Amino acid sequence: MRIGVLALQGAFIEHEQMLERIGAEPFEIRQLKDIDHPFDGLIIPGGESTTLRKLLHDTGLMEPLREAIKGGMPTFGTCAGMILLAKHIENETNLGLATMDITVRRNAYGRQLGSFYTVAPFKGIDTPIPMTFIRAPYIQSVGDGVEVLAQVDGNIVAARQGRQIVTSFHPELNESEAVHRLFLSL
Repeated sequence: MRIGVLALQGAFIEHEQMLERIGAEPFEIRQLKDIDHPFDGLIIPGGESTTLRKLLHDTGLMEPLREAIKGGMPTFGTCAGMILLAKHIENETNLGLATMDITVRRNAYGRQLGSFYTVAPFKGIDTPIPMTFIRAPYIQSVGDGVEVLAQVDGNIVAARQGRQIVTSFHPELNESEAVHRLFLSL
C-alpha cells in the first residue's frame, strides 16, 4: 500500500516512520508532479495550518488534492491537517481543503505551554490509546454523516466522515500503531 504524506512543512517524518513500521510504503508529496503516480491514501500532518494552506496554493496542490479527497481518496489529517480538512473554522474565513463537515477551533488548548499527553478511548480500537496534543485544535461541532471517534474532557478530538479521519492529537508521536492501522483499513 502506497501512502502519500504531505511534506511541505510540519511533522511528516514521524508519519512516514509509522507507516514503514506497519508495512505501508510512504512517499513525500512536495510538488504537483509528486501526485502523478498512483497512491492509495493521503496523510496531512500537523504543522502550522496557515503556512500549509499557503504552500498548498503556491505549489498548485490544493485543487488536485481536494478533488482526490472528494473522489474518495482515504485521507488522515492530524492537528493542522484536521484544520485544513475542516469546512468551518471558528472566527476564520480562509479555508484549506474544506472536505469534511466539521467546525474546528484552532489552538483550542492554548499555546505551546498548553500541550499535554493523555490516554483515552477511541471508537473502533479495543484499548484506550495515547494522545499527544501540541497547540491542538478540537472539533466544536460535526455535521451529518460525521462520526465522533474520541473525546477528551468533553471535547471532540477525533472524527470520521466517509474515508476521512482527523485527530486533534499526534498519534505518530506515540508507540501505538492503532490509529494509523485504522486509517489503512479505509
